[in-house]
Amino acid sequence: MELQKLTNGHHQGFQHLEEGESPEREEFLPHKSDGENPPQFTDFEGKTSFGMSVFNLSNAIMGSGILGLSYAMSNTGIILFLILLTCIAVLSSYSVHLLLRSAGVVGIRAYEQLGKRAFGHPGKILAALVITMHNIGGKLEFWVSSDLISKFPFFLCIFLLTLSEWFLNGNYLIIVVSILIILPLALMRQLGYLGYTSGFSLTCMVFFLISVIYKKFNIPCPFDGFTNHTAENISIDGECEAKYFTINQQTAYTVPILAFAFVCHPEVLPIYTELRNPTKRRMQAIANVSILGMFVMYLLTAIFGYLTFYLNTEAELLHTYSKVDPLDTLILCVRLAVLVAVTLTVPVVLFPIRRALLQLLFPDKPFHWVRHISIALCLLFIVNLLVISVPNIRDIFGIIGATSAPSLIFILPGLFYIRIVSTEPMNSRPKIQAACFTALGFIFMSMSLTFITLDWVYEENRSGGGH
Repeated sequence: MELQKLTNGHHQGFQHLEEGESPEREEFLPHKSDGENPPQFTDFEGKTSFGMSVFNLSNAIMGSGILGLSYAMSNTGIILFLILLTCIAVLSSYSVHLLLRSAGVVGIRAYEQLGKRAFGHPGKILAALVITMHNIGGKLEFWVSSDLISKFPFFLCIFLLTLSEWFLNGNYLIIVVSILIILPLALMRQLGYLGYTSGFSLTCMVFFLISVIYKKFNIPCPFDGFTNHTAENISIDGECEAKYFTINQQTAYTVPILAFAFVCHPEVLPIYTELRNPTKRRMQAIANVSILGMFVMYLLTAIFGYLTFYLNTEAELLHTYSKVDPLDTLILCVRLAVLVAVTLTVPVVLFPIRRALLQLLFPDKPFHWVRHISIALCLLFIVNLLVISVPNIRDIFGIIGATSAPSLIFILPGLFYIRIVSTEPMNSRPKIQAACFTALGFIFMSMSLTFITLDWVYEENRSGGGH
Protein backbone atom coordinates (compact mmCIF):
# COMPACT_ATOMS: atom_id res chain seq x y z
CA MET A 1 0.00 0.00 0.00
CA GLU A 2 2.78 2.44 0.87
CA LEU A 3 4.52 1.69 -2.42
CA GLN A 4 1.27 2.23 -4.34
CA LYS A 5 0.68 5.60 -2.66
CA LEU A 6 4.21 6.67 -3.40
CA THR A 7 3.82 5.65 -7.05
CA ASN A 8 0.49 7.46 -7.40
CA GLY A 9 1.91 10.59 -5.81
CA HIS A 10 4.89 10.56 -8.15
CA HIS A 11 2.58 10.07 -11.16
CA GLN A 12 0.41 13.01 -10.11
CA GLY A 13 3.46 15.22 -9.68
CA PHE A 14 4.64 14.33 -13.18
CA GLN A 15 1.20 15.15 -14.60
CA HIS A 16 1.33 18.52 -12.87
CA LEU A 17 4.69 19.21 -14.51
CA GLU A 18 3.31 18.28 -17.95
CA GLU A 19 0.48 20.75 -17.56
CA GLY A 20 3.12 23.48 -17.47
CA GLU A 21 1.43 25.62 -14.85
CA SER A 22 4.71 26.99 -13.53
CA PRO A 23 7.54 25.69 -15.75
CA GLU A 24 9.95 28.47 -14.76
CA ARG A 25 9.88 27.42 -11.11
CA GLU A 26 10.41 23.73 -11.83
CA GLU A 27 14.00 22.61 -11.50
CA PHE A 28 15.33 21.04 -14.65
CA LEU A 29 17.44 18.35 -12.96
CA PRO A 30 16.95 16.37 -9.78
CA HIS A 31 19.90 16.75 -7.45
CA LYS A 32 19.99 13.09 -6.50
CA SER A 33 18.75 9.84 -7.94
CA ASP A 34 16.49 8.05 -5.49
CA GLY A 35 16.18 4.86 -7.52
CA GLU A 36 18.44 1.87 -7.61
CA ASN A 37 19.56 2.50 -11.19
CA PRO A 38 23.25 3.34 -11.63
CA PRO A 39 23.97 7.07 -12.06
CA GLN A 40 24.12 8.31 -15.64
CA PHE A 41 27.17 10.06 -17.03
CA THR A 42 25.43 13.42 -16.55
CA ASP A 43 24.10 12.76 -13.05
CA PHE A 44 25.79 15.37 -10.91
CA GLU A 45 24.74 18.58 -9.27
CA GLY A 46 25.28 21.58 -11.51
CA LYS A 47 27.96 23.93 -10.27
CA THR A 48 28.59 26.21 -13.27
CA SER A 49 27.81 29.89 -12.68
CA PHE A 50 25.66 32.13 -14.84
CA GLY A 51 28.68 34.00 -16.21
CA MET A 52 30.67 30.89 -17.13
CA SER A 53 27.59 29.48 -18.86
CA VAL A 54 27.29 32.68 -20.90
CA PHE A 55 30.97 32.40 -21.90
CA ASN A 56 30.55 28.79 -23.03
CA LEU A 57 27.36 29.42 -24.99
CA SER A 58 28.76 32.57 -26.62
CA ASN A 59 31.88 30.64 -27.58
CA ALA A 60 29.67 27.94 -29.10
CA ILE A 61 27.86 30.58 -31.18
CA MET A 62 31.01 32.28 -32.36
CA GLY A 63 32.77 31.07 -35.48
CA SER A 64 35.02 32.42 -38.18
CA GLY A 65 31.83 33.26 -40.09
CA ILE A 66 32.20 36.63 -38.41
CA LEU A 67 34.97 37.32 -40.96
CA GLY A 68 32.40 37.26 -43.77
CA LEU A 69 29.74 39.52 -42.25
CA SER A 70 31.17 42.73 -43.72
CA TYR A 71 30.98 41.14 -47.17
CA ALA A 72 27.39 40.15 -46.44
CA MET A 73 26.60 43.77 -45.52
CA SER A 74 28.15 44.99 -48.77
CA ASN A 75 25.62 42.81 -50.63
CA THR A 76 22.56 43.80 -48.57
CA GLY A 77 23.18 47.35 -47.38
CA ILE A 78 23.29 48.48 -43.77
CA ILE A 79 19.52 48.65 -43.14
CA LEU A 80 18.63 45.31 -44.76
CA PHE A 81 21.55 43.61 -42.96
CA LEU A 82 20.38 45.02 -39.63
CA ILE A 83 16.82 43.79 -40.26
CA LEU A 84 17.99 40.31 -41.26
CA LEU A 85 20.43 39.95 -38.35
CA THR A 86 17.79 41.11 -35.85
CA CYS A 87 15.21 38.65 -37.19
CA ILE A 88 17.67 35.76 -37.05
CA ALA A 89 18.69 36.63 -33.47
CA VAL A 90 15.04 36.71 -32.36
CA LEU A 91 14.30 33.43 -34.16
CA SER A 92 17.33 31.78 -32.54
CA SER A 93 16.15 32.87 -29.10
CA TYR A 94 12.67 31.53 -29.90
CA SER A 95 14.24 28.25 -31.00
CA VAL A 96 16.01 27.90 -27.64
CA HIS A 97 12.65 28.60 -25.96
CA LEU A 98 11.02 25.73 -27.88
CA LEU A 99 13.88 23.42 -26.95
CA LEU A 100 13.79 24.32 -23.26
CA ARG A 101 9.99 24.14 -23.15
CA SER A 102 10.02 20.64 -24.63
CA ALA A 103 12.81 19.55 -22.27
CA GLY A 104 11.13 21.06 -19.22
CA VAL A 105 7.77 19.41 -19.88
CA VAL A 106 9.17 15.87 -19.77
CA GLY A 107 12.22 16.49 -17.55
CA ILE A 108 14.67 15.23 -20.18
CA ARG A 109 18.20 16.59 -20.15
CA ALA A 110 19.61 15.47 -23.51
CA TYR A 111 18.88 16.52 -27.10
CA GLU A 112 19.03 12.89 -28.21
CA GLN A 113 16.52 11.82 -25.55
CA LEU A 114 14.13 14.51 -26.75
CA GLY A 115 14.38 12.92 -30.19
CA LYS A 116 13.58 9.54 -28.66
CA ARG A 117 10.61 10.97 -26.75
CA ALA A 118 9.25 12.63 -29.90
CA PHE A 119 9.91 9.95 -32.54
CA GLY A 120 11.14 6.86 -30.75
CA HIS A 121 14.54 5.28 -31.26
CA PRO A 122 14.87 6.58 -34.86
CA GLY A 123 14.44 10.11 -33.50
CA LYS A 124 17.24 9.53 -31.01
CA ILE A 125 19.57 8.29 -33.74
CA LEU A 126 18.62 11.19 -36.03
CA ALA A 127 19.28 13.81 -33.34
CA ALA A 128 22.65 12.27 -32.46
CA LEU A 129 23.69 12.11 -36.13
CA VAL A 130 22.61 15.70 -36.82
CA ILE A 131 24.56 16.99 -33.81
CA THR A 132 27.65 15.01 -34.79
CA MET A 133 27.43 16.08 -38.43
CA HIS A 134 26.91 19.72 -37.60
CA ASN A 135 29.63 20.07 -34.99
CA ILE A 136 32.15 18.33 -37.26
CA GLY A 137 30.94 19.66 -40.60
CA GLY A 138 29.36 22.98 -39.72
CA LYS A 139 31.53 24.18 -36.83
CA LEU A 140 34.94 22.53 -37.21
CA GLU A 141 35.01 23.43 -40.91
CA PHE A 142 36.07 27.00 -40.16
CA TRP A 143 39.02 25.73 -38.12
CA VAL A 144 40.33 22.91 -40.26
CA SER A 145 39.89 24.41 -43.71
CA SER A 146 40.44 28.12 -43.18
CA ASP A 147 43.67 29.79 -44.24
CA LEU A 148 44.31 30.79 -40.63
CA ILE A 149 46.24 27.56 -40.10
CA SER A 150 48.19 28.11 -43.31
CA LYS A 151 49.21 31.57 -42.10
CA PHE A 152 50.48 30.20 -38.78
CA PRO A 153 53.99 29.31 -40.06
CA PHE A 154 54.36 32.95 -41.11
CA PHE A 155 53.57 34.02 -37.55
CA LEU A 156 56.24 31.69 -36.21
CA CYS A 157 58.72 33.07 -38.72
CA ILE A 158 58.09 36.63 -37.60
CA PHE A 159 57.84 36.13 -33.85
CA LEU A 160 60.31 33.29 -33.27
CA LEU A 161 62.64 33.78 -36.26
CA THR A 162 63.36 30.04 -36.08
CA LEU A 163 61.30 28.19 -38.64
CA SER A 164 61.97 24.53 -39.35
CA GLU A 165 60.97 23.21 -42.74
CA TRP A 166 58.34 20.81 -41.33
CA PHE A 167 56.49 23.75 -39.78
CA LEU A 168 55.69 24.94 -43.29
CA ASN A 169 53.32 21.99 -43.67
CA GLY A 170 49.89 23.02 -42.41
CA ASN A 171 48.93 19.37 -41.81
CA TYR A 172 51.66 19.01 -39.18
CA LEU A 173 50.46 22.16 -37.48
CA ILE A 174 46.89 20.87 -37.27
CA ILE A 175 48.15 17.68 -35.60
CA VAL A 176 50.39 19.58 -33.17
CA VAL A 177 47.60 22.01 -32.18
CA SER A 178 45.19 19.10 -31.78
CA ILE A 179 47.52 17.20 -29.43
CA LEU A 180 48.95 20.06 -27.38
CA ILE A 181 45.93 22.36 -27.03
CA ILE A 182 42.63 20.79 -28.09
CA LEU A 183 43.04 17.29 -26.64
CA PRO A 184 43.77 18.33 -23.01
CA LEU A 185 40.77 20.68 -23.05
CA ALA A 186 38.55 18.08 -24.74
CA LEU A 187 39.30 15.63 -21.91
CA MET A 188 37.54 17.84 -19.35
CA ARG A 189 34.69 15.91 -17.78
CA GLN A 190 32.40 18.90 -17.45
CA LEU A 191 31.71 21.66 -19.93
CA GLY A 192 31.73 24.25 -17.13
CA TYR A 193 35.51 23.89 -16.77
CA LEU A 194 35.91 25.35 -20.25
CA GLY A 195 34.36 28.65 -19.16
CA TYR A 196 37.80 30.19 -18.62
CA THR A 197 39.13 29.24 -22.05
CA SER A 198 35.83 30.36 -23.59
CA GLY A 199 36.25 33.72 -21.87
CA PHE A 200 39.78 34.03 -23.26
CA SER A 201 38.51 33.05 -26.72
CA LEU A 202 35.90 35.81 -26.57
CA THR A 203 38.60 38.25 -25.42
CA CYS A 204 40.57 37.45 -28.58
CA MET A 205 37.51 38.23 -30.67
CA VAL A 206 37.00 41.51 -28.80
CA PHE A 207 40.59 42.38 -29.74
CA PHE A 208 39.67 41.55 -33.35
CA LEU A 209 36.64 43.87 -33.13
CA ILE A 210 38.68 46.73 -31.62
CA SER A 211 41.24 46.34 -34.41
CA VAL A 212 38.51 46.50 -37.07
CA ILE A 213 37.14 49.70 -35.52
CA TYR A 214 40.66 51.21 -35.32
CA LYS A 215 41.43 50.35 -38.96
CA LYS A 216 38.28 52.15 -40.11
CA PHE A 217 39.92 55.45 -39.12
CA ASN A 218 43.40 54.39 -40.21
CA ILE A 219 42.87 53.24 -43.83
CA PRO A 220 41.98 55.94 -46.38
CA CYS A 221 39.29 55.43 -48.99
CA PRO A 222 39.67 55.04 -51.93
CA PHE A 223 42.77 52.88 -51.61
CA ASP A 224 45.08 52.40 -54.61
CA GLY A 225 45.20 48.62 -54.19
CA PHE A 226 41.55 48.33 -55.25
CA THR A 227 41.79 50.51 -58.36
CA ASN A 228 41.34 47.65 -60.81
CA HIS A 229 38.36 46.29 -58.95
CA THR A 230 36.80 49.71 -58.87
CA ALA A 231 37.26 50.33 -62.56
CA GLU A 232 35.46 47.12 -63.45
CA ASN A 233 32.45 47.50 -61.22
CA ILE A 234 31.77 50.97 -59.88
CA SER A 235 32.70 54.54 -60.46
CA ILE A 236 35.33 56.31 -58.38
CA ASP A 237 32.71 58.68 -57.02
CA GLY A 238 30.59 55.84 -55.58
CA GLU A 239 33.45 53.73 -54.29
CA CYS A 240 33.36 55.16 -50.76
CA GLU A 241 29.61 55.63 -50.36
CA ALA A 242 27.73 53.42 -47.93
CA LYS A 243 24.67 51.65 -49.28
CA TYR A 244 21.70 51.34 -46.93
CA PHE A 245 19.62 48.95 -49.01
CA THR A 246 21.12 46.82 -51.80
CA ILE A 247 19.79 43.92 -53.86
CA ASN A 248 22.17 42.10 -56.20
CA GLN A 249 23.08 38.58 -57.31
CA GLN A 250 24.91 37.83 -54.05
CA THR A 251 22.16 39.09 -51.73
CA ALA A 252 20.26 35.80 -51.70
CA TYR A 253 23.44 33.98 -50.67
CA THR A 254 23.75 36.04 -47.50
CA VAL A 255 20.36 34.99 -46.10
CA PRO A 256 21.38 31.38 -45.28
CA ILE A 257 24.74 32.61 -43.96
CA LEU A 258 23.00 34.93 -41.51
CA ALA A 259 20.37 32.29 -40.70
CA PHE A 260 23.06 30.08 -39.19
CA ALA A 261 24.94 32.87 -37.41
CA PHE A 262 23.61 31.98 -33.94
CA VAL A 263 23.78 28.17 -33.94
CA CYS A 264 24.38 27.02 -30.37
CA HIS A 265 21.59 24.51 -29.86
CA PRO A 266 23.67 21.33 -29.39
CA GLU A 267 25.37 23.05 -26.43
CA VAL A 268 22.20 24.42 -24.80
CA LEU A 269 21.14 21.28 -22.94
CA PRO A 270 24.67 20.27 -21.80
CA ILE A 271 25.15 23.78 -20.41
CA TYR A 272 21.67 23.60 -18.85
CA THR A 273 22.62 20.31 -17.20
CA GLU A 274 25.68 21.80 -15.50
CA LEU A 275 24.06 25.11 -14.55
CA ARG A 276 23.85 26.00 -10.88
CA ASN A 277 20.19 26.32 -9.80
CA PRO A 278 18.89 25.18 -13.22
CA THR A 279 15.51 26.59 -14.24
CA LYS A 280 14.02 27.27 -17.64
CA ARG A 281 13.93 31.03 -17.04
CA ARG A 282 17.56 31.11 -15.93
CA MET A 283 18.76 29.12 -18.95
CA GLN A 284 16.67 31.24 -21.32
CA ALA A 285 18.31 34.33 -19.83
CA ILE A 286 21.76 32.81 -20.49
CA ALA A 287 20.77 32.14 -24.11
CA ASN A 288 19.37 35.66 -24.54
CA VAL A 289 22.48 37.32 -23.09
CA SER A 290 24.77 35.18 -25.27
CA ILE A 291 22.79 35.85 -28.44
CA LEU A 292 22.59 39.58 -27.64
CA GLY A 293 26.34 39.79 -27.00
CA MET A 294 27.18 38.05 -30.26
CA PHE A 295 24.58 40.19 -32.07
CA VAL A 296 26.40 43.35 -30.95
CA MET A 297 29.80 41.89 -31.91
CA TYR A 298 28.52 40.74 -35.31
CA LEU A 299 26.88 44.09 -36.05
CA LEU A 300 29.87 46.24 -35.06
CA THR A 301 32.29 44.03 -37.00
CA ALA A 302 30.11 44.11 -40.10
CA ILE A 303 29.53 47.88 -39.99
CA PHE A 304 33.12 48.99 -39.39
CA GLY A 305 34.56 46.40 -41.77
CA TYR A 306 32.12 47.50 -44.47
CA LEU A 307 32.70 51.22 -43.84
CA THR A 308 36.44 50.62 -44.25
CA PHE A 309 36.33 49.00 -47.71
CA TYR A 310 32.72 49.53 -48.86
CA LEU A 311 32.09 47.62 -52.11
CA ASN A 312 35.70 46.44 -52.17
CA THR A 313 35.06 44.23 -49.12
CA GLU A 314 36.03 40.63 -49.81
CA ALA A 315 34.44 37.44 -48.49
CA GLU A 316 37.21 37.08 -45.90
CA LEU A 317 37.71 40.40 -44.13
CA LEU A 318 41.28 39.78 -42.95
CA HIS A 319 42.32 38.99 -46.53
CA THR A 320 41.04 42.44 -47.51
CA TYR A 321 43.31 44.04 -44.89
CA SER A 322 46.25 42.03 -46.25
CA LYS A 323 45.78 43.72 -49.63
CA VAL A 324 46.41 47.06 -47.96
CA ASP A 325 49.59 45.92 -46.21
CA PRO A 326 50.57 42.22 -46.15
CA LEU A 327 53.08 42.86 -43.35
CA ASP A 328 50.81 44.95 -41.11
CA THR A 329 51.83 43.93 -37.57
CA LEU A 330 48.39 44.62 -36.10
CA ILE A 331 46.61 42.50 -38.70
CA LEU A 332 49.10 39.67 -38.19
CA CYS A 333 48.38 39.82 -34.46
CA VAL A 334 44.65 39.83 -35.21
CA ARG A 335 45.07 36.72 -37.38
CA LEU A 336 46.86 35.01 -34.51
CA ALA A 337 44.12 36.08 -32.08
CA VAL A 338 41.38 34.73 -34.36
CA LEU A 339 43.31 31.48 -34.76
CA VAL A 340 43.54 31.14 -30.96
CA ALA A 341 39.84 31.98 -30.60
CA VAL A 342 38.60 29.39 -33.09
CA THR A 343 41.03 26.78 -31.69
CA LEU A 344 39.62 27.26 -28.18
CA THR A 345 36.12 26.88 -29.59
CA VAL A 346 36.83 23.34 -30.80
CA PRO A 347 36.72 21.63 -27.33
CA VAL A 348 33.33 23.25 -26.64
CA VAL A 349 32.09 21.95 -30.01
CA LEU A 350 33.44 18.44 -29.37
CA PHE A 351 31.58 18.12 -26.06
CA PRO A 352 28.06 17.68 -27.54
CA ILE A 353 29.42 15.19 -30.09
CA ARG A 354 30.84 13.00 -27.33
CA ARG A 355 27.63 13.39 -25.36
CA ALA A 356 25.58 12.33 -28.40
CA LEU A 357 27.78 9.27 -28.97
CA LEU A 358 27.51 8.29 -25.30
CA GLN A 359 23.74 8.60 -25.44
CA LEU A 360 23.66 6.55 -28.63
CA LEU A 361 26.17 3.81 -27.81
CA PHE A 362 26.17 3.65 -23.98
CA PRO A 363 22.82 5.07 -22.84
CA ASP A 364 22.67 3.15 -19.53
CA LYS A 365 26.33 3.15 -18.59
CA PRO A 366 27.81 5.27 -15.78
CA PHE A 367 30.65 7.68 -16.49
CA HIS A 368 33.97 5.97 -17.19
CA TRP A 369 37.24 7.69 -18.01
CA VAL A 370 38.25 5.05 -20.57
CA ARG A 371 35.15 5.71 -22.70
CA HIS A 372 35.49 9.45 -22.15
CA ILE A 373 39.12 9.57 -23.33
CA SER A 374 38.65 7.02 -26.13
CA ILE A 375 35.81 8.96 -27.75
CA ALA A 376 37.79 12.23 -27.58
CA LEU A 377 40.82 10.58 -29.20
CA CYS A 378 38.71 8.97 -31.92
CA LEU A 379 36.95 12.25 -32.73
CA LEU A 380 40.20 14.20 -33.07
CA PHE A 381 41.75 11.38 -35.10
CA ILE A 382 38.80 11.28 -37.52
CA VAL A 383 38.73 15.06 -37.95
CA ASN A 384 42.48 15.26 -38.58
CA LEU A 385 42.32 12.30 -40.96
CA LEU A 386 39.54 13.92 -42.98
CA VAL A 387 41.34 17.24 -43.18
CA ILE A 388 44.65 15.73 -44.26
CA SER A 389 43.41 13.03 -46.64
CA VAL A 390 40.38 14.63 -48.34
CA PRO A 391 41.40 17.53 -50.67
CA ASN A 392 37.93 19.08 -51.08
CA ILE A 393 36.91 18.72 -47.43
CA ARG A 394 35.55 22.29 -47.34
CA ASP A 395 32.92 21.44 -49.98
CA ILE A 396 31.87 18.33 -48.09
CA PHE A 397 31.64 20.24 -44.83
CA GLY A 398 29.61 22.93 -46.60
CA ILE A 399 26.94 20.40 -47.58
CA ILE A 400 26.87 18.95 -44.05
CA GLY A 401 26.53 22.40 -42.49
CA ALA A 402 23.76 23.40 -44.89
CA THR A 403 21.65 20.38 -43.90
CA SER A 404 22.43 20.08 -40.18
CA ALA A 405 22.30 23.75 -39.16
CA PRO A 406 18.66 24.38 -40.18
CA SER A 407 17.74 21.04 -38.61
CA LEU A 408 19.17 22.08 -35.25
CA ILE A 409 17.90 25.67 -35.27
CA PHE A 410 14.47 25.38 -36.88
CA ILE A 411 13.30 21.88 -37.80
CA LEU A 412 14.02 19.70 -34.75
CA PRO A 413 13.06 22.21 -32.00
CA GLY A 414 9.76 22.89 -33.80
CA LEU A 415 9.02 19.20 -34.28
CA PHE A 416 9.98 18.39 -30.68
CA TYR A 417 7.58 21.04 -29.41
CA ILE A 418 4.74 19.81 -31.63
CA ARG A 419 5.21 16.17 -30.63
CA ILE A 420 6.14 16.48 -26.94
CA VAL A 421 3.95 19.31 -25.61
CA SER A 422 0.68 17.39 -25.71
CA THR A 423 -1.29 19.77 -23.47
CA GLU A 424 -1.79 22.24 -26.34
CA PRO A 425 -4.02 21.41 -29.35
CA MET A 426 -2.50 21.46 -32.82
CA ASN A 427 -4.61 24.47 -33.84
CA SER A 428 -3.34 26.56 -30.92
CA ARG A 429 -1.17 29.57 -31.63
CA PRO A 430 2.05 28.11 -30.10
CA LYS A 431 1.72 24.92 -32.16
CA ILE A 432 1.00 26.87 -35.36
CA GLN A 433 4.04 29.07 -34.69
CA ALA A 434 6.18 25.99 -34.15
CA ALA A 435 4.90 24.46 -37.41
CA CYS A 436 5.71 27.65 -39.35
CA PHE A 437 9.11 27.74 -37.67
CA THR A 438 9.79 24.18 -38.85
CA ALA A 439 8.71 25.03 -42.39
CA LEU A 440 11.11 27.99 -42.36
CA GLY A 441 13.93 25.57 -41.59
CA PHE A 442 13.14 23.49 -44.67
CA ILE A 443 13.12 26.69 -46.76
CA PHE A 444 16.56 27.73 -45.48
CA MET A 445 17.91 24.23 -46.07
CA SER A 446 16.63 24.23 -49.66
CA MET A 447 18.10 27.69 -50.29
CA SER A 448 21.51 26.69 -48.90
CA LEU A 449 21.75 23.48 -50.89
CA THR A 450 20.59 25.27 -54.05
CA PHE A 451 23.21 28.02 -53.71
CA ILE A 452 25.99 25.52 -52.97
CA THR A 453 25.01 23.54 -56.07
CA LEU A 454 24.95 26.72 -58.19
CA ASP A 455 28.40 27.64 -56.89
CA TRP A 456 29.73 24.23 -57.89
CA VAL A 457 28.21 24.51 -61.36
CA TYR A 458 29.64 28.02 -61.76
CA GLU A 459 33.10 26.88 -60.68
CA GLU A 460 32.98 23.92 -63.05
CA ASN A 461 31.92 26.12 -65.97
CA ARG A 462 34.61 28.68 -65.18
CA SER A 463 37.35 26.07 -64.87
CA GLY A 464 36.13 24.37 -68.05
CA GLY A 465 36.15 27.69 -69.90
CA GLY A 466 39.69 28.34 -68.68
CA HIS A 467 40.94 25.23 -70.49
